[in-house]
Amino acid sequence: MYVCNCFGVTEAQVQQHADNGACTPRQIASACKAGTDCGSCVRRIQAILGRGACPRSAHQSGTVLSGLAEVETLAEAEVLEEAA
Repeated sequence: MYVCNCFGVTEAQVQQHADNGACTPRQIASACKAGTDCGSCVRRIQAILGRGACPRSAHQSGTVLSGLAEVETLAEAEVLEEAA
């Protein structure tokens, strides 16, 4: 199933990038551009990452993805991520 229609990125591709260490929507965007055009897929990317793709530890920085349900675009996610 496609997650990002703008760039033709599938759920399996997002999961593969997550398995390879991408833990945030920004890191997924860097790996495959998903979330960088219209932004409608950012919530789906967050849901995929929220399935335990990347274990969180006390020393990791970034945003807890499950708390970003209201984020509409990658740009908004980046602002929240930088503020954390």
